[in-house]
Amino acid sequence: MNKYALSLLLLPIILSVATASFARTFKQALPGYTFSFPRDHASHGDYKTEWWYYTGHLQSKSGKKYGYELTFFRQGMEEGQQKPRNAYLAHFAISDQNTNQFHVFERLSRSGLPTGEARSDLFYVANQGWSAESLGDQFLLRAESEGYAIHLLLSPAKPPVVHGKNGVSQKASGKGCASHYYSMTRLKTKGTLFIDSQAEPVEGISWMDHEFGSNQLTDEQVGWDWFSIQLDDNSEIMLYIMRRRDGTIDNNSSGTLINSDGSSIHLNYSDFTISSKSTWISPHSQGKYPMGWQVKIPKCKIDLSIEPAFKDQELITTRSTDVTYWEGSSQVSGSKNGNPTRGQSYVEMTGYAAAFKKKI
Repeated sequence: MNKYALSLLLLPIILSVATASFARTFKQALPGYTFSFPRDHASHGDYKTEWWYYTGHLQSKSGKKYGYELTFFRQGMEEGQQKPRNAYLAHFAISDQNTNQFHVFERLSRSGLPTGEARSDLFYVANQGWSAESLGDQFLLRAESEGYAIHLLLSPAKPPVVHGKNGVSQKASGKGCASHYYSMTRLKTKGTLFIDSQAEPVEGISWMDHEFGSNQLTDEQVGWDWFSIQLDDNSEIMLYIMRRRDGTIDNNSSGTLINSDGSSIHLNYSDFTISSKSTWISPHSQGKYPMGWQVKIPKCKIDLSIEPAFKDQELITTRSTDVTYWEGSSQVSGSKNGNPTRGQSYVEMTGYAAAFKKKI
């Protein structure tokens, strides 16, 4: 057999070894991670999945009220590559509470194109003209599509709060079924919002979540419900429940109570209850979502009622993440320590239109 023929026979083996040697291995979110800021605002390319989630409640000088969501996702690609590759996805939504209209836009980009980026040396994420970046201790958000836009400056009123225990927020039982997760729970916000190309100067309060991990969910989990709550006494609450295929709630569900001074208390699933008063069937996806929630945290003497600003705040993202979910601006009323309290919330619900099957 000549050398040329031998090389052809060996080529598949050579290629498979080369690909294996360049295969990308992602870090898992494991206990013991120590957060450091502002370093951890930036991207963590060693983990498969990462997102930066901004939601907020805005009011114009004329008294008009709006909610907004701007989310950037980075998804590591697993095929063998000498140079790591990522997919970049983004969602932008405005909840116009004056007209009960919901405006949704999405983006998808890949590495190698100038349209998607998440830097690891400083905080800057972008996707086709939408961006979030740090300006000293502040954050600048920009997004614009089809006459709807936000240009917002966010100023932290509190330091970041780390969720979970020992540096991880556990989502399921098992090694690495977790994320590294922190929030900026009270960001003073001001800037300009555009509705149908008409500028509205606005002010308000925002919330930012940043998570990164590589293997958070299991096949038995079909979705989650997540709540960010900002109360008028300058305290906040984050809660999430992971729903299982058999209809039960995973005991790894948890939350955090952030006090007015910025200190925090971890909440196990046994510390709180979440129930809903009614349901809403989406005319777009036919998903059946809970609506109107009662949140109780007995050990903290908290009893809250959460009502959506309006029901139709569903995102169907077939051109980016391909996930259908509800993410909505909501109002809060109830009691805390025996005293009346009010506030605002964002609620996220996945897995009601279809079971969540994405590997995150």
